[in-house]
Amino acid sequence: MPFITAGDPNLATTAELIRAFDRLDCSICEIGIPYSDPIADGPVIQASYTRSLQKKITVDAILETLGATSSQVRLPLVTMVSYAIVYRIGVQAYVDAALANGVSGLIVPDLPVEEAPTLSAVCRESDVSLIQLVTPTTSRERAKRILDTSTGFIYYVSVTGITGERTELPPEIVENVKWLRENGDLPVCIGFGISEPEHVRQLAPHSDGLIVGSAIVRRMAVEPDPNRVVASVAAYIESLQAEL
Repeated sequence: MPFITAGDPNLATTAELIRAFDRLDCSICEIGIPYSDPIADGPVIQASYTRSLQKKITVDAILETLGATSSQVRLPLVTMVSYAIVYRIGVQAYVDAALANGVSGLIVPDLPVEEAPTLSAVCRESDVSLIQLVTPTTSRERAKRILDTSTGFIYYVSVTGITGERTELPPEIVENVKWLRENGDLPVCIGFGISEPEHVRQLAPHSDGLIVGSAIVRRMAVEPDPNRVVASVAAYIESLQAEL
């Protein structure tokens, strides 16, 4: 699953990237909604959020772009969005707007499972997935509660900390993901730190999906030719797919 930041470098490129991911047969595309104080994102994605906010990119504009693009692609679109944004807009209003614009699911990293019932109920009523995170430090008891209240898939955070590219990943990932798959009915996808072909070779046999974020967002930022952003990112995705 590729992750991109809406509005960075611009919404037209965001739409073009989504279409490229669809052509490459990616399973899902995750779109980050820019927020000034993200809880889980590392410096690469934080910087992309800052650039998007400086351009005055709004939630409405992002959702409108997704609405125009979703009808052109097969892959589901999900938003990574801070609960502060959802709460400010209104839980029902945000879910309604997301659904109306072709969004299939929400990932809300700063919403603890204890406070998720309201959003979970609205999402279930609207048939929008609420995808929740399990981390290496999540207790088994708490993980079971997350399994019970999540829909769509489980987002397993591979490392303790924030998003960002890593050269090595913890060895306990395989064991933790195996436990989640054995104790729940949802697919388990692994994110945070995945950036190298070796990561794909290591984890693909043990998971239902791999989420790549910072490595894509960094390529979007450093590509000197704006007309080459999509081609650069697509070539990188293909290099990872070659290891599946």
